[in-house]
Amino acid sequence: MGAAVAVVAAVLASVGVGVYALTDDDGDRSTATSQQQGGRDDERGAPEGGGPEREGDGEGDEPRRVESGAVTDSLSGISLPVPEGWYGEELQVGAALTSKESYDCPGDASKTCVKGGAYSAPAVVLGTRGGTAEEVAKADIAANAEESYGGEAYGRITSHDVLASKAVTVAGQKGYLVRWKAVTQEGSDGFVQSLAFPSPSRPDQIVVVRFGVDTDQRQTVLDEITEGIEVAEGGRGSGQDV
Repeated sequence: MGAAVAVVAAVLASVGVGVYALTDDDGDRSTATSQQQGGRDDERGAPEGGGPEREGDGEGDEPRRVESGAVTDSLSGISLPVPEGWYGEELQVGAALTSKESYDCPGDASKTCVKGGAYSAPAVVLGTRGGTAEEVAKADIAANAEESYGGEAYGRITSHDVLASKAVTVAGQKGYLVRWKAVTQEGSDGFVQSLAFPSPSRPDQIVVVRFGVDTDQRQTVLDEITEGIEVAEGGRGSGQDV
């Protein structure tokens, strides 16, 4: 993605982390491939790209696109707001948001990048360690930056600036976010953010939302999404009044 943040894949749809498995309470397993998130569209699970398992509409393998409102992450019991000019998709594990604006990746013109993306997934799926939201967010940001803006699409990340590292409340939960500006070798630099907080539906499970947005876009979209995350309708809201 132009931000390479896409979804677990991807969960992650854009993360490029391989295939992971989650075990739910009754022992069933569901898998998700990690992909990059923010920017590379080619890693986000295009039909021929082998992306993450996603919720479809029953007609073929295409996931259902949500053009406005919010998209639900059923596993974590949250919903993510869909910004103007973006669309959302519910995944088998998590949910994804993707900018509709795309371009040829500066480091590899055979690949398509998008201007921004975000996706949610349990920290265990991403392989991010930590016992608290703060520990998870701080542990996740470097991997997020590399998956979003490193590699062939943008060349290596040459440096980064820490723009924020702070406690936040998300969907009634005490969370933490870390935001960097990543400077790339080729093409657009990016704003990357790792947001971590306990799942409202599974308080013992920490959710991570990874963001990646090109720096020629408004940075406030990161805040818009963060502040708009809510407990999903019908989800258990343990700790919502924290």
